[in-house]
Amino acid sequence: VVSPGRLSLVSCSVNTCVDVVLSGVKLLEALGLEPGEGKDHAVLSSGRDLGEAFTHFMERGAAAERFFSDAAAFQDIARTASEHPAAQLYVGGNAALIGQKLATNPDLKILLCGPVGPKLHELLDDNVVVPPESMQERDEFHLILEYQAGEEWGRVRAPTANRFIFSHDLSNGALNMLEVFVSSLDEFQPDLVVLSGLHMMEGQSKEARQRRLMEAVASISDIPTDIPIHLELASMTDQDFMSNIMHQQVFPLVNSIGLNEQELLFLTQAASGPHASVAAWSGVPDVGVVSDILFWLLKEHGKAAERASDLTRIHFHTLAYHILATVDGHWGNQAAAVAAGARAAGTQACATDTIDTSRVLLKAPREFLTSHTEAPARISLDPDEPVVRWHREGISFHFSPVLVCKDPVRTVGLGDAISAEGLLYSEAYPQ
Repeated sequence: VVSPGRLSLVSCSVNTCVDVVLSGVKLLEALGLEPGEGKDHAVLSSGRDLGEAFTHFMERGAAAERFFSDAAAFQDIARTASEHPAAQLYVGGNAALIGQKLATNPDLKILLCGPVGPKLHELLDDNVVVPPESMQERDEFHLILEYQAGEEWGRVRAPTANRFIFSHDLSNGALNMLEVFVSSLDEFQPDLVVLSGLHMMEGQSKEARQRRLMEAVASISDIPTDIPIHLELASMTDQDFMSNIMHQQVFPLVNSIGLNEQELLFLTQAASGPHASVAAWSGVPDVGVVSDILFWLLKEHGKAAERASDLTRIHFHTLAYHILATVDGHWGNQAAAVAAGARAAGTQACATDTIDTSRVLLKAPREFLTSHTEAPARISLDPDEPVVRWHREGISFHFSPVLVCKDPVRTVGLGDAISAEGLLYSEAYPQ
């Protein structure tokens, strides 16, 4: 891995919280819930909904995030969770997690805007600066229910380790700190802006959400065009809202996007893109299918002579491998960036400083096709040159396998750590 890109000041917004992390099975038991059938719920409104949704995703080994609509019921569940002897409290929210990861680099200063309560402020790294306007009296709590590979809940057995997230978070859902964030950029003068938290808006009514999205678009438009903007996506359920974000609202304003396999499939389903008929991934996502969707995103929604869009980079991460897709002429150091992201996945999941080969395994395909919609290349992995590159109509793809932690210590925030590390090593060319 070669040296990082030239970052010194990074601004991150908008979603911040305290994560309460514990075993999902232990919490469901503590709440007195019995194992039952799995069922997805776009919004949770009761303990029963929580049990069904957790079971649904645990059975598939898939990550998901949902809004809990009943404030009083959520407070009761959150109290039970935070007081559980096995619970751990961490920095949470995509913006705060990316900022916290970047802050481990001693040469970087991070400006973090979002609702920051006393507990979160205490947990943040010294390199993270919080403007006074972002401080509030109470913390926002998100509950992270983890499960291990092979763990059982009733008849369900998890195929892989993952987590289910839920919250009743109105501050982040309304993007309350976005204007504070944008107004603070003049003084901070960042080299990079990281935005996240759009998925939190799903808890609002359709009208309130659309109005706030328009206001958010106006604010993002005020960010100076010479500052690259990265948008970190997260689990969503409303296809119309996702389509709005993609087609005419946010995607054209940002330079870079980070997302996982669930979010990538949801994007193509929401916009009737390639492979939209795939209902769900079966095992490790097919590289050719992923590559086709990434190509379509950059070709249809990315920067082009005939289109007003700044999008030139997508960092895709799944358990077994990562792909960095970039429009030629806009980014450098991408082989290093995708390798650094893959390395971060292995070290953070195992909570080690370097890759411990006795604790990791390779789940990436040893051989794969680069497309299913055009004449593909067939690629075989070479252990001596693990980062593979291919090219398609002005778009470069960099692929890296991941050394997957066998017994992960913590899965939450892994995607944010991967995106942060990839950004640290990416070099945006001045346009």
